[in-house]
Amino acid sequence: MDLASIQAALRERKFDCWLFYDHHHRDPISYKILGLSESLFVTRRWFYVIPAQGTPVKLVHRIEAGHLDTLPGSKREYSSWRELWDNLKAMLEPYKTVAMQYSPNNLIPYIGLVDAGTVELVRSFGKEIVSSGDLVARFEAAWTDEQIKSHFAARDGVDSIVDAAFKEIGRRVRNGGTTEYDIQQWIAEAFRRNDLIAEDLPIVAVNANSGNPHYEPRPETSSRIKAGDFVLLDIWAKKKMPNAVYYDITWTGVIGEPTDKQLKIFNVVRDARDAGVKKVQEAFAAKRKIAGWEVDEATRAHIASAGLAQFFTHRTGHSIGESVHGNGANMDNLETKDEREIIPNSCFSIEPGVYLPGEFGVRSEVNVLTRNGSADVTGKIQRELVRI
Repeated sequence: MDLASIQAALRERKFDCWLFYDHHHRDPISYKILGLSESLFVTRRWFYVIPAQGTPVKLVHRIEAGHLDTLPGSKREYSSWRELWDNLKAMLEPYKTVAMQYSPNNLIPYIGLVDAGTVELVRSFGKEIVSSGDLVARFEAAWTDEQIKSHFAARDGVDSIVDAAFKEIGRRVRNGGTTEYDIQQWIAEAFRRNDLIAEDLPIVAVNANSGNPHYEPRPETSSRIKAGDFVLLDIWAKKKMPNAVYYDITWTGVIGEPTDKQLKIFNVVRDARDAGVKKVQEAFAAKRKIAGWEVDEATRAHIASAGLAQFFTHRTGHSIGESVHGNGANMDNLETKDEREIIPNSCFSIEPGVYLPGEFGVRSEVNVLTRNGSADVTGKIQRELVRI
């Protein structure tokens, strides 16, 4: 934990303090930012207050009194709920604005981790609760130099696997056929060979299944892949090493020649993706702050101009970190209005899609990394449908 940087960030935002709280590992963000072990056995509530200036204060249950001993600051203990309330009220007495893992109206569910009862309790002390969203992004979503290197290492592996997967699909179709599930398992084996890991297996989807953004090929229901099929590959992975971060892309192709409709939809999605990338690049070049919702607006406007708005049913992109869906700003003005700033040394996907029910779906996904005053796509960029 970098206490000095946290306190400087609180003063910059004019927040009086940041209140961390957990019970039964409900808030993984706290463990990450504070540097606490995620294997800590937590059966009682703990609290940790970091003031904008001064010394932090801990509040722990007496039977788990050592849980926060690795953190700086003084310590209070409680057993009864009355002691908990009295101690917490006293800890917060000097402060008016209290940052917590809270999101007004739960607009950013990644941040809205504190239960409603605890929010009510803190408010009963006369405190104004503010969202820690931008603070979390700064201390959770900004990558170190080593993490950036791990992203590029994952990119090299995944990009080569995508190329090889399209070739493998073609080879198998020519030699008698294969299934979505078979190719998914082939990719999983390629991950193992390349020292890559992932939270979930990749999406391999053909034809109408590609129109389901979160389709999961299963052995008993997986579609066979044959000549003429439209194929979508959504692949995410990271290197098998501590603190590694993800690389996450989606490509599409056709076994044979694409139809005019497939070409048209691909071109619309590709150009919408590029509009989103351009929006971020222009903002960073101009040294202008930009929020995630603005990128979503750029891609969505392009798809709407093609008369396809109703078929773009998800946000434009998500933060990327040690989990494939990270805790920084999402590119979103659909599911939420993400007003969090896109900060330097952070990475996110831009992945608009158009999904035609019963036909096919096109998604084109790249990763954008912001650093050194610019924003750049980190991997290969698909410009045309792959002819398999």
